[in-house]
Amino acid sequence: MIDPILPTRTADATPVVETLAHAFQTDPALSWILPDAAHRARALRSLFRTLVPADMRAGVALRSAGDEAAALWRAPGQAHGGTLEFLRTVLPLITTFGTTLPRGLKVQSGIDAHRPTSRFWYLHYVGVRTAHQGKGHGGRIIRAQTVVADAAGLPCWLETATPKNVPLYERLGFVTQVEWDVPGGGPHFWGMMRAPAA
Repeated sequence: MIDPILPTRTADATPVVETLAHAFQTDPALSWILPDAAHRARALRSLFRTLVPADMRAGVALRSAGDEAAALWRAPGQAHGGTLEFLRTVLPLITTFGTTLPRGLKVQSGIDAHRPTSRFWYLHYVGVRTAHQGKGHGGRIIRAQTVVADAAGLPCWLETATPKNVPLYERLGFVTQVEWDVPGGGPHFWGMMRAPAA
């Protein structure tokens, strides 16, 4: 039996935090920002404890019922957080990244500079726990929201620094629009757009 995809409320965000923290332990961008693996494991939980509620306010968080996968989507017009979000998140993020904050800011600056200004659903984060990768969970949780975007006639946008994920996103209809490297030896990124299905 396939686990259903569930929307998540702030009160039950812990499974989303844990799934994403686990899934992003080997992410190229976050590994570059946080090179020490033990520190990264702790920091990712802190990071997603900050980001998950912020993304829920700006869009929707989804998780598979068995917590194999989770996704954070920001609604059209909400890809860039406003002043209030900045004030809510700046101190926790400084605490999370500590001395690695300059690397984090380089990555975020590159993402901001290459993201389109049009209206789209923004796939901010999606992750599958290591033991469940390659079993279709990532595709299922992404499609759960792309059907919503299709119904509204809206495109979807994402960035990835993981080369092996590019073909997965292509199978889901995303097309690479831009590629860039984070200055100072940082990771290579792909920016990908999915047009709404006819």
